[in-house]
Amino acid sequence: QVELVESGGGSVQAGGSLTLSCEYSRYYRNYCMGWFRQAPGKEREGVATVHPGISNSYYADSVKGRFTISQDNAKNTVYLQMNSLRPEDTAMYYCAADPRWGRCYSPRAPDFDNWGQGTQVTVSS
Repeated sequence: QVELVESGGGSVQAGGSLTLSCEYSRYYRNYCMGWFRQAPGKEREGVATVHPGISNSYYADSVKGRFTISQDNAKNTVYLQMNSLRPEDTAMYYCAADPRWGRCYSPRAPDFDNWGQGTQVTVSS
């Protein structure tokens, strides 16, 4: 079964840290893997992406210097380490995958074909 399964969400205070994990089927090993988030009333936005063939990962300006995406193909898992969390980081976070690795350079939710169910992150002030 081809799937993406997120975990690691939760509630933290501002300034805290969380690490999200996305386990994926081996089918996605050479896909562009991305983390997106969607807050209530807002569009789903790309947070970070990674691909084995791309040396520099993409990060949204709002998370640069605070979030780090990484990938472990041996474990079929992509991670999002989130530090210095802010209340505005509160959202549902989704893992996504697309075979067109060029999508990694400028991720847009409508361009990604495969999605996980999401994991909620809530940051209180």
